[in-house]
Amino acid sequence: MKLAKRVVVLSLVAVLAMGLVFAGGDKEKGKVRIVTTSWRTEDVERMNRINALYMEKHPNVIIDFQPTADEEYDANTTASLETGIGADIIYLRSYDEGLPYYEAGHLVDLTDIIPNLDKFPSAAVGAWSKDGVTYGLPSAGVTHGVYYNKAIFKKHGLTPPKTWAEFIKLNETLLAKGEVPIAQGALDDWTLYEVAFSGLGANFYGGEAARQALLAGKAKLTDPNFVKAFEAVYSLKKYLPRGYEALDYSAMLQMFASGQAAMFIGGSWEISTFEDMGADPANVGWFAPPVEKAGDRLQYCFHVDIGVGVNKNSKHLDEAIEYLKWVAGAEYAQALMNELPGFFSYTPADVKINDPLAAAMFEVIADSDPTVRTVWEKLSAQAPSGNELMGIALPGMMVDKYTPKEAAEFVQSQLETWYPPFRK
Repeated sequence: MKLAKRVVVLSLVAVLAMGLVFAGGDKEKGKVRIVTTSWRTEDVERMNRINALYMEKHPNVIIDFQPTADEEYDANTTASLETGIGADIIYLRSYDEGLPYYEAGHLVDLTDIIPNLDKFPSAAVGAWSKDGVTYGLPSAGVTHGVYYNKAIFKKHGLTPPKTWAEFIKLNETLLAKGEVPIAQGALDDWTLYEVAFSGLGANFYGGEAARQALLAGKAKLTDPNFVKAFEAVYSLKKYLPRGYEALDYSAMLQMFASGQAAMFIGGSWEISTFEDMGADPANVGWFAPPVEKAGDRLQYCFHVDIGVGVNKNSKHLDEAIEYLKWVAGAEYAQALMNELPGFFSYTPADVKINDPLAAAMFEVIADSDPTVRTVWEKLSAQAPSGNELMGIALPGMMVDKYTPKEAAEFVQSQLETWYPPFRK
């Protein structure tokens, strides 16, 4: 079967399956069922505990969390909305990834609906807004850094590095001691772009100031500072596991959680993931992306990750909006950060970060310049998108299809075919 036909068939099958689930009775003993969908399949139990708080106070409503696998989420959600069987509450990726749902007319204008929307961080609101209309509630942000196994570090007398030179020296020591330094693979491309390049690379290309210059067309990915970020990621190749070319995300997680690797380049959302996989929280440490040289200010990727929208064609629109107002409040924000530590709420309320690892990640913001993932905004608005191109270039670089310079040139040349500021 040709790939295009296979994708169509799979999408139709998925839509039919979702239709059976979503249409499985709008009511249960007189209760209204609000279906919410997300790409976080690992969060079902935790989200159910969060939503139980709402249902306790709204006994006439059932909040039914039905996530879809990450790699299938966008296609399945689009197909379900277009066929009129979409979930009531839609989780939205930021910027160009979530915008198509609004532009296709599927989402409610939340501008005058969300309480205290003007008090949410403007940068977060902007990630789900267009032309003065906010179509997604800014729900949570995430950070990027490096997890480490405290027992392995203690065994070899190692401490978390501050600079890149210290980081490389640490990796060399681990390698010499027979350890696998970093649980990183090249099979799932997003881990190399979203986390390794955007997280570690920001310190080399110059963080938010450089990203803004790129968006404005005043800089290019082929400039020396951006190429240096590609080179930094490439320099880690020798510290990856044997067979890393075929190592996927799940295997990477398992390697670190089971103590088979000393470090994992990851996101804050994985705090609960490692806990659910059986890793001892007391043995999991974390450090911020090492700066290029001593004295540099940390360029910290704190990405606007989750927005929440309402399906305009929901059969229970009033109830869905009422639930979203609760999601915008303090009770949900506190429950989210308790149940899913590492997801940082944007809600302007007095909430506490109780998880020690999450608190350490958040505290770093005060001494850093925050940014978001490198080509996520604007540069992924059309095909070939920056996200897709980085997902080709970085794995290709790690298997020596491209040099770091060639990887940068590949992405830049493709973006120049459509991105207006690059075509001036």
